[in-house]
Order: sequence, then structure tokens, then C-alpha cells
Amino acid sequence: MLTPLAVKSAKPDQIRREIPDPGCSGLYLVVQPSGGKSWAFRYRFAGKPKKLTLGPVYLGGDEPENAALDHPNTLAGARKLAGEAALMVAKGIDPAKHKKRERHQARLRAENSELLDRDTVEAVARLFIEKYARANTRETSWLEAARLIGLKPDPNDRSKLIRTSSGGEVLSRWGARTVHEINRRDVHELLDAIVSRGSPVTANRALAVIRKMFAWAASRDIVAASPCNGINPPSTEKARDRVLSNAELSLVWRAAEAVGWPFGPLIQLLILTVQRRDEVADMNRAELRLDDRLWVIPKERVKNGQEHEVPLSAPASALFERLPQVGRSELVFTVTGETPVSGFSRAKKRIDAEILKLQKADAIAVGDDPAGVQPLPNWTLHDLRRTGASGMARIGINLPVIEKVLNHSSGSFRGVVGVYQRHSYSDEKRKALEAWANFVQSTASDKRSTNAVALRGA
Repeated sequence: MLTPLAVKSAKPDQIRREIPDPGCSGLYLVVQPSGGKSWAFRYRFAGKPKKLTLGPVYLGGDEPENAALDHPNTLAGARKLAGEAALMVAKGIDPAKHKKRERHQARLRAENSELLDRDTVEAVARLFIEKYARANTRETSWLEAARLIGLKPDPNDRSKLIRTSSGGEVLSRWGARTVHEINRRDVHELLDAIVSRGSPVTANRALAVIRKMFAWAASRDIVAASPCNGINPPSTEKARDRVLSNAELSLVWRAAEAVGWPFGPLIQLLILTVQRRDEVADMNRAELRLDDRLWVIPKERVKNGQEHEVPLSAPASALFERLPQVGRSELVFTVTGETPVSGFSRAKKRIDAEILKLQKADAIAVGDDPAGVQPLPNWTLHDLRRTGASGMARIGINLPVIEKVLNHSSGSFRGVVGVYQRHSYSDEKRKALEAWANFVQSTASDKRSTNAVALRGA
């Protein structure tokens, strides 16, 4: 093995010499005829021999604090760098190409130093959200775009944006880099990382946001061209068709009841009103007319941009009366009093855990082995909306009424019909939601609920 003393005492020859280090595979001490000494790492990549120059040998008295490429390094430092390079090779990354790319990006940063502050990915992302997304998309859309990027409204001043703790999908990787440095390979690597952690749909959403941001930046001459050009969504999405059975719906309802505030009643309202998750989660008390048993969602908060009246069934109205008010906030579902609830993934895990407990308790009650209980097949909160629509159809409610409850402008009301048909269906919607709420409660009260449906007139 090479030792620090052997490195220091290695003598030059008439030709360049490479002395291998048996203590670190691939590491070589390079001694030039002039007496200069440096470190090199030799490896094979894609079947070809490659070399990475690590930097000069450090021969001073005090050892440097950290090993760094292209800086003087001791034997220990060189071994550390060689180990890191070997790990890159194992991951399918060519260390020499990676080094060349890093140098190129450093040169770009130096050339654009006067633009660094205003042309970082974070600075351009803030401009994109503030100047374009906020003005041209629904609130739920730009908030989701901001979340994927790594930004959120400041709780003390919602007109300002602050970094999220996680940094989002974009800023956690690119926040300090300039938009001029980002290329197609960077985009592919970001998307691959999201897919690799098991979130292919999130990767598609991230690409959509990045594509819009860079297209907007190109239109403003911030960048010459978008690095997203020619990049396809990394994953093929299939339309979900999951509809919960009566027994599954009963379990979700009972689990929500057990979990309690704030996500328990929120999920129960998703079931009873059949509206979208964010429409319920972002609900404001000013939208509620409880004396008339009515919830009016303003056009700014709905997908089709049309104000939507949701009649409240008796169970839904009773649920509202039991909800606490947090401070002086007008938000219905909030724990801070300043922002709507978030953390739906964690809440869903709590609901799933409670469902499993209920399943085991039900098994014990009928004399079955709880160890044989299987968790519910994968379901999402949005499946509750599909389940409600399908359930209303099964209890005899007409399709046009269901579409009005869902606030769909396609289907029965697309084209010319949507232009000239102005009947509000308010009475029909109220009867439909009342019938659906009665069915849900009767289903939830029967722990042995099956898929049998009792037809009721609506």
C-alpha cells in the first residue's frame, strides 16, 4: 500500500510514471519527469477505459480540511475522492464527464455573475408564479404549481411567496443555479429521481409546471429556449375508475369518525357533498348559508369558473354545526387560523390505519380470524367523488342531476345545450344529495354492509 511517506519520497524518472495504490482500487500516484505529483483515478465506463484527474498531491505540513477535486489532496483525501468516483460509476454516472459538466456550469455562472441574483431558478420561479400563474390560472392551480416548485404564500402576507421547508421538486435541486444552466439532461434527471421514489404521476405534474415556467421565461427573453423542448411525460397515466363498494364506503365513514378533527369531518363532507377535495378543504364561512342549508362556491374556486351552489343535506348541515371555529378565522378547515389544512398524504395514512383496525374489530365480532384481514385495495380521496356519482346513479337519480351536483359542464350540458339550458336544478340537486346522504348513513350504520342497494326515489 502507498503511505504518506512513500508518496512524499517518490522520485521522478525520465518518463511519466503512474504508481498504483493497492489500498484503493483505481487510484494512481502520477509522478512527472519534472518532479510534479498528482492523483488520478482510472476506471471503465460503458466498456471503455477512462481516467479522472483528481488534482495535485498535497505535500504541506497541515492537512487540508476537506478533499476536493482539482485541489491539492493528501493520500487520504485522494482515496476519499476515488471512492466517491467509484460510487458514481456504480450508479451509472461517468465521473470525468460529470467533472467537465460541473466546470462548464461554473464558467456559465461566472459569465452571468451580474445576472445571478435575478436569473436564478428561484428568482425566475417567483416571477412566473407572481406575474403569470396567479393572474391566469385558478387559485388551486397556481398554489399546486408553487408547491411543486417549492414555494407557498407567506401566512402573514399572502401576496408574498416564501420557500417551503422541503424545497419542492424544483428548488430543492436547482434553487441556487441560474436558468441558463438548466438543460434537457437536468430535466430528465429530476424527473427520473421523482419516478424512482415511486411518484410517476408527480413527475408528470412537475414536468408540466417546469415546461410552462420555461416557456414563459423564453417568451420574456429570460432564456433563449426551454430545456423542456422534446421531453415527453415520463409516465403513462391511466384514468382511475375506482368506485368504493358499500362495505368500503362504510369503513371510510367510520374511520373518518374515529380520526376526528380536522380530516375526519372533512372526509365525511367529501362523501356527503361529492365535491372536490380542495373545494371542501379551502371552504370559507362566508360561502355558507346554513339557514338555507346551502354552500355557494365562488367561481374563483371551481374548475369550470362558474359559481356552484351545493345544497346541504340534513346530515351535512348537522356536521357543520359540530365543527369548531379556530380563532377568528373564516376558514372552515384550519388548524393555524391562517391557512387551510394540508398534509393530506399523512391524513390518508391515518384513515387507512383506522380502517384496518375497524376491519379487525369487525372480524373478531363475527368470530373470524383478524390475522387474515387484508387492507382495502388502494383508494384516493378523489375516488369518493366518483363513488358518490356512481352511488347516486344506482339509487335512481338521473344523470343530468348528478352532473349538476358535480358541477360538470360537459356530458349532458356540453355545446349548444350548455349555452341555452339555464335551469338551475336546485330542487333536484337538493333531493339528490338528501337521498345520497340518507343512503350513506344507512350504509355506514350497518357494519355488515354489502353491495346490495335499496332504491329510493329522488
